[in-house]
Amino acid sequence: MKLPSFFEEGDSYIHNLLKETSLGQMNENSGEILGNKRQRRVNKGRDGGGGDDGGYNGIGGDGVDGGSVRTKGLKEIITTLLLLEDQEKGDNQERERIRVQEKGEFEENYKKRREVMMECYDKVQGFDENLENSDGVRKRKSRSVVAAAAAAVVGEVGNSSDVAGTSGGGVGGVGGVAGGGPQRRLWVKNRSKAWWDQCNSAEFPEEEFKKAFRMGKDTFEMICNELTSAVAKENTMLRDAVPVRQRVAVCIWRLATGEPLRLVSKRFGLGISTCHKLVLEVCLAIRTVLMPKYLQWPDEEKLKKITDEYELVSGIPNVVGAMYTTHIPIIAPKISVAAYFNKRHTERNQKTSYSITVQGVVDPNGVFTDVCIGWPGSMPDDQVLEKSALYQRANGGLLKNMWIVGSSGYPLMDWVLVPYAQQHLTWTQHAFNEKIRDIQMVSKNAFARLKGRWTCLQKRTEVKLQDLPVVLGACCVLHNICEMRNEEMDPELIYELVDDEMVPEIALRSGSAIKARDSIAHNLLHHNHAGTSFLS
Repeated sequence: MKLPSFFEEGDSYIHNLLKETSLGQMNENSGEILGNKRQRRVNKGRDGGGGDDGGYNGIGGDGVDGGSVRTKGLKEIITTLLLLEDQEKGDNQERERIRVQEKGEFEENYKKRREVMMECYDKVQGFDENLENSDGVRKRKSRSVVAAAAAAVVGEVGNSSDVAGTSGGGVGGVGGVAGGGPQRRLWVKNRSKAWWDQCNSAEFPEEEFKKAFRMGKDTFEMICNELTSAVAKENTMLRDAVPVRQRVAVCIWRLATGEPLRLVSKRFGLGISTCHKLVLEVCLAIRTVLMPKYLQWPDEEKLKKITDEYELVSGIPNVVGAMYTTHIPIIAPKISVAAYFNKRHTERNQKTSYSITVQGVVDPNGVFTDVCIGWPGSMPDDQVLEKSALYQRANGGLLKNMWIVGSSGYPLMDWVLVPYAQQHLTWTQHAFNEKIRDIQMVSKNAFARLKGRWTCLQKRTEVKLQDLPVVLGACCVLHNICEMRNEEMDPELIYELVDDEMVPEIALRSGSAIKARDSIAHNLLHHNHAGTSFLS
């Protein structure tokens, strides 16, 4: 129990009083006080008569006894308070001793635990160091064993080269040792490239080469020469670089057959990832090096020649190209899936289809003069046209007084000539549509040869969506090279196109174009340039 503050040392009046005055002095002072009071009462009784003596004696006796009782009670109270105060001090001291003891025990326990943890940490660290050292030793031993094996193989090849007369590749994947060339790594998987070596030989038949690569040996050689500076790699001390001819062959065979990379790897004796990398590298080189030479908008001299040839075919003047848009199937992309969903192909094939578009303009020989690649398959032909660079150039005046012939999926504009699309046509309109159809067949046949020559365009490709424009552009460039060099194509390879034309919402976008089309149709019929088969 906590005592009141007025009993504490330094502040308690009773404590100070007891400290300064002993119990004997308190008894002596109390006796003097009581004696003085008794004497005064006796004197008073004498003055007042003896009748009060009995009262005096009685009062005096009671007073003495009462004072003794009060003094004794006060002593007991003070003694009790002092004992309580001493007990409180003892309790505080005991609590302080216990606190100090517990603190000491806690600190001692903490020190012991810390020492144990540090000892354990040192052991773990030592174990890790030993483990690293042992791994390093094993690796060094492994490298030593491999180096010894390589030295042994090199020695055997060097000794046997004189006897066997071999100067080419060595044993176990070590190439060019006897010939003094850099050595291939021993840990490269040894793959057979017998098929490619056979195709690359001078004795390989021309027809077989065309079936495999869709072009003759001379055209293939020309492409390799054009791309040498862009795709050639240097040999290193670890391995020989893949030759330029093999690099180009991997890309062209992959585009021509559409076979998976696994089969490409087996054919050419290369890794799957290496084949994939080579295809993209060569396609990029084709777009960078060959596209400016073989796929460009014609100059004025060539445009004049193109218009003359188209007019000779159809009787329609100032036609500089035939336009067509096809779809290339793809695997469902991870983003913007709805944009690439091809509703028309899905309804026709009863199978969900996704695609991207390729819009092309061709000359009378089926050579592409402009391409627009990569827009989602859900877009109709007129929207693809509006997104193309050709549309921007035409609106800037590039095709003034010229026509590009398209199907009914395109709108009639000042530079786009399309057939009449209404149901009830006049004789003049029928004749005009026949001539437009003749020009359209030039572009359709070009796309049929494009897809037939490069079978990868018929299948859902494994190429990533962002890499597809490069690959498709390379196919168009290679198509032009084959067409320009008159590479004959097996008729069985020609792909049958299926039209998915949709009449645009606004099919007529120019009043002057309507008048110009009517004038052309009238001149075709009345100047005997229209198709006589229909009139007969």
